[in-house]
Amino acid sequence: MVTNPVPKNTKSNYDASSIQVLEGLEAVKRRPGMYIGSTGPRGLHHLVWEIVDNSIDEALAGYCTEISVEVSLNGHISVTDNGRGMPVGKMDKYGKSAVEVIMTTLHAGGKFGGQGYKVSGGLHGVGASVVNALSEWLELEIKRDGHVFTQRYKRGFPRGDVEKVRKLKRGEGTGTTIRFLPDPEVFAETQEFSFDTLSRRFRESAFLNKGLKISLTDRREENRAAAYRYEGGIRDFVAHINEAKDPVHKTVFYFERQETTADIEVAMQWNSGFQDSVFTFANNINTHEGGAHLSGFKAALTRTINEYARQKGLLKEKEENLTGEDIREGLAAIISVKLREPQFEGQTKTKLGNTEVKGLVESATNRYLAEFLEERPSEARAIINKALQAARARQAARKVRDTIRKGYLESSTLPGKLADCSSKDPARSELYIVEGNSAGGSAKGGRDRNFQAILPLRGKILNVEKANINKVLSNAEIQSMISAIGAGVGESFNIEQARYNKIIIMADADVDGSHIRTLVLTFLYRNMLELIEAGYVYIALPPLYKITHSRRDYYAKNDAELREMLDRLRANGSTNIARFKGLSEMNPQQLWETTMDPQNRTLLQVTVDSAAVADELFTALMGDKVEPRKAFIEENAREVKNLDA
Repeated sequence: MVTNPVPKNTKSNYDASSIQVLEGLEAVKRRPGMYIGSTGPRGLHHLVWEIVDNSIDEALAGYCTEISVEVSLNGHISVTDNGRGMPVGKMDKYGKSAVEVIMTTLHAGGKFGGQGYKVSGGLHGVGASVVNALSEWLELEIKRDGHVFTQRYKRGFPRGDVEKVRKLKRGEGTGTTIRFLPDPEVFAETQEFSFDTLSRRFRESAFLNKGLKISLTDRREENRAAAYRYEGGIRDFVAHINEAKDPVHKTVFYFERQETTADIEVAMQWNSGFQDSVFTFANNINTHEGGAHLSGFKAALTRTINEYARQKGLLKEKEENLTGEDIREGLAAIISVKLREPQFEGQTKTKLGNTEVKGLVESATNRYLAEFLEERPSEARAIINKALQAARARQAARKVRDTIRKGYLESSTLPGKLADCSSKDPARSELYIVEGNSAGGSAKGGRDRNFQAILPLRGKILNVEKANINKVLSNAEIQSMISAIGAGVGESFNIEQARYNKIIIMADADVDGSHIRTLVLTFLYRNMLELIEAGYVYIALPPLYKITHSRRDYYAKNDAELREMLDRLRANGSTNIARFKGLSEMNPQQLWETTMDPQNRTLLQVTVDSAAVADELFTALMGDKVEPRKAFIEENAREVKNLDA
């Protein structure tokens, strides 16, 4: 590659005049991704989370029982709560109302001194002001101090002072309503809110806040509404997780304990499945990387179960202890802590760092779980037997795991059907997991062998949702994937050893291809989740149509692209349209041009917004029960764009 050298006599001035200070909300407008993660669908929905989380903080403080969210016909969002109402009094230091300071100043709010809120999720004080900065317009309606107050903003700037519009009517309660329309100049990719994304998040929040009602209404679609309220709190959450599974015991274990520095809630129940579904939260924030509360829970669970098993003779003297992995197989659990001064590792708040929480959760879980096992011996026996079965499968799988490690991971030998790339730099290397040997042959012929590796799969791989670890690791296709990726599997997985930083699933654009993609994603999610969390997993989008016009070939990925292409070409009767039935119908050059060339291809990055939602979907789609799968198909049938006859 040729680069233009910088002339030696070129100088850039770096002095006092080079320094910029971004005032007010200008920093948010310049770098929105720093505050909401992205300006795509994820960041768009994050605006709603920020406002709703503020209302939830009112609920945690004991002043709010109901939150209503509405998506209007024109796409703006309205969030109403029956809390105390945002403060409207004047702040002498700033010469403006408290609500205006909150809406226009970063790190302003009632969450820092402990006087406004003892517990809250939004500790950085940037939520409402960031939403204001990234909205085309925003309106406030506040009910407090016997009156209704309003204020309007445009792209973060107030259009006037807070206005007192009327007195509260008899019986009219306090609260806050915030309406906003995301700025299309910021959210250029989409301003379309997803009802499913909103409703799933609100359901999770309702589970975590016992008795709080959260309702959602979508005016864009007739009769689209949902309301969530759970008097059982996280007990109901665990029951929901196990709804599509077969519980091993009847009672959902639950305890709550209030300590000086933290409130702790734990609920759990084992099911007959092979995957664990353990989710942790701190101040309602999903800490999917775990942290101190998860460490304390795991330590207590392993010790208490082993002590009980030995005490009752269910685990013999010469037998080794059950591992944490054995005990957690099939476990659905929620660990929720609420702290006055939580310490999250990083701005993303995905790992709890309060070291004192580990001991609090550990001691409380030890005590209450031991009591639970003693009081319910038949359920305790069922739990121990489940762990013993897992231990036997693990011991059987150890030989297979060692074979994989010795045969591939600790030597230079790789799976025979892997066509590896010459690059040894993981950041540059890509692994295409391809459906079928025929398509794999085309991919091998069309790839750039400098950085693209090809691993063809023979048919559909094992559904890991229905298999124990021994059966999973004995599957030849899965062994090939583990060996090719090179980072181990399950508890021994180490992302630092991954040989590729892009793992691309490439399957036909038909029903069978979709099934194969889902099977591979299920395996990766259940056994190599860190790959997905690191952003290493992608789905290739091969074209569905080939358009031949004036002796030139064009490609379209769907019907909409096809119509657009025909309009652009002003196609007439001489245009030929062919529908690809599979990847193998493309020759190597076509596959490179449409699906593998980084300059032209389209890849979908696989992400996990909510681990609990992902777990629910994989269980519904790939689990044993038919009813949840049928319900999912019925609910999502209208979203299908291309379906093979």
